[in-house]
Amino acid sequence: MRCVDVMVGLWCVVTAVAGRAEDWDRFRGPNGTGVVDATTVPTHWTDADYIWKVQLPGIGHSSPVVWGQHVYVTCADQAASARRLVCLNTRDGSVMWQRDYALGTITQHPDNGYASATPAADSRGVVLTWASNDAVMLLAVDHAGEERWRRDLGPFIGPHGAGASPIIVEDLVVLASEQEDYKVLARILGRDDDSGPTGESFLVAVDRATGATRWKVPRKSTLAAYSTPCVHRPEGGAPEIIFTSTSHGITAVDVATGRVTWEVPDIFEDRCVGSPIVAESLVIATYGHGTVGNLCVAVRPGSAEPPRAPAIVYHVTRSVPLVPTPVATGGRLFLWTDAGIVSCLDLATGDPVWRERVAGDYFGSPICIGERLYCVTKEGDVVVLAAAGPFRELGRVSLGEPSFATPAVADGVLYLRTASHLYALGGKSPD
Repeated sequence: MRCVDVMVGLWCVVTAVAGRAEDWDRFRGPNGTGVVDATTVPTHWTDADYIWKVQLPGIGHSSPVVWGQHVYVTCADQAASARRLVCLNTRDGSVMWQRDYALGTITQHPDNGYASATPAADSRGVVLTWASNDAVMLLAVDHAGEERWRRDLGPFIGPHGAGASPIIVEDLVVLASEQEDYKVLARILGRDDDSGPTGESFLVAVDRATGATRWKVPRKSTLAAYSTPCVHRPEGGAPEIIFTSTSHGITAVDVATGRVTWEVPDIFEDRCVGSPIVAESLVIATYGHGTVGNLCVAVRPGSAEPPRAPAIVYHVTRSVPLVPTPVATGGRLFLWTDAGIVSCLDLATGDPVWRERVAGDYFGSPICIGERLYCVTKEGDVVVLAAAGPFRELGRVSLGEPSFATPAVADGVLYLRTASHLYALGGKSPD
């Protein structure tokens, strides 16, 4: 065994034990909740307060993920159809290594990009996905930048491009590939011409160490979905992965076997873009059409053993987000819409607590740091709201360029990604 492999292996063991609690390992952090308990991030700041600011070697909408001293960000050169994985040092933002990938073009929405899917990280390294019209590529890279395996999962069919992010669950890498049926799309849009391909839709779990398929669940293709799954761990039951899509609604899949344990079908009439979350034994999920959310639903999970059907606890149709994922904290559920309407609801009942408009249009999702909500406008303004008590806007800071990414927090440091820069802020007592 090479000395470098031994050192990397030892470093992984150390970080797995000592660093995990402070890491931000996937889209929206631990299990996709977007919630972290930190007191070292301010509500207002100036350029002089950043720990560092670096220009990234390409543009992108994906969020940064952090494991130990590593910050991982994906970028792209749209003109050259080139994709790029960048590893930066958390201390000073210096580039530790960079890997480039040549893939073909992909048909996509103007608000999408070649680097939209967020990686996932653990003690072994990082996993990520790239998509083109010809291939959905899933691959693993270790913390030293060495590729460990890659899988070509087949072409991607969809008019708006790809965007679903992988997650790591125990010893599996899990990805949802929900693709388009152009006949369904034509029917929804009222088009006479329904010619066009149908993609192969599926849920897949591969071995974290080797990339070999452990299970694969076929799915009906209707409209492409962009949501990232999360994990539900029922008391006394086996963990299950929660997926959302137009074709299947909300689906729970047993982590170990890939068996569908329960499902709430026929509740989403259009695209699932925002991701599901699990909060206080409820699954919260959304869907929408165009640029507007249509439905937010709270579901009490079912179970396979003993057999129990899932139950819809409540639904919300007013001021629902399409792209931003909800966030739940302190017994409250926050819905932050694409157009900047923020609703605070009672998590258990769905009853409104307050609803206010904040300036800006939004693509990234809100996160909660302590008792504060942080969300970034498309124009690049970081908006800070109180997550407890009445509605209060606590701060608004411009990053100076557009941003479509969700922030990340690790070890008390806030990471903000714009189209071409990455910022680090916090890590010391705020004023």
